[in-house]
Amino acid sequence: MKVINFMGQRKLAIVFSIVLMAIAIGSLATRQLNWGLDFTGGTLVEVHYSETADLNEIRSTLDSSGYAGAIVVSFGTDRDVLIRLPQGYSDRDGAELLTRLQEAYTGDVELRRIEFVGPQVGDELREQGGLAMLLALGLVMLYIAFRFQFKFAVGAVVALVHDVVLTLGFFSITGMEFDLTVLAALLAVIGYSLNDTIVVSDRIRENFRKIRRAE
Repeated sequence: MKVINFMGQRKLAIVFSIVLMAIAIGSLATRQLNWGLDFTGGTLVEVHYSETADLNEIRSTLDSSGYAGAIVVSFGTDRDVLIRLPQGYSDRDGAELLTRLQEAYTGDVELRRIEFVGPQVGDELREQGGLAMLLALGLVMLYIAFRFQFKFAVGAVVALVHDVVLTLGFFSITGMEFDLTVLAALLAVIGYSLNDTIVVSDRIRENFRKIRRAE
């Protein structure tokens, strides 16, 4: 049986993990997260062009029309465009935006959807999402402390916090949008990390029993 000395590389792994944590925390403190509409509030407009859409031209059209702070990105194909308007715009502004785009384009512009999220709803979602994560960590610690030992529970929570912070740091560094879908994925990361922790803790407990019997 081939034995891989994972523990022999523990110091290198710890240093590498600390460096990644420092980078993630630093990015979260300075750049923060690119909150999606679910958390910040605003208007989301999805349009479809009959031919390939020129994103730079769309941005210029929106800037000249007074839509300051609008974010324009491709969505799926080169003909589908997603436009995000910050707080201060309503769904009526989204409909007017379609008119401006149609006037500046020779082909057809089709409206696919308009979604409006109020800032109060966004604040509530952000607060509830944070509470859900804290509740999950607290319940994990209680379960492992009851199932195994308290020192295992502390290690499990530290490992979960490590995984969550690194994931959040990745989104902060890359500037990718953080919405409810990502939050659900983050809770899934906690679940998978917990599963691995329980498996390892159970094996450690079995080894403890073998050591006591040998003595």
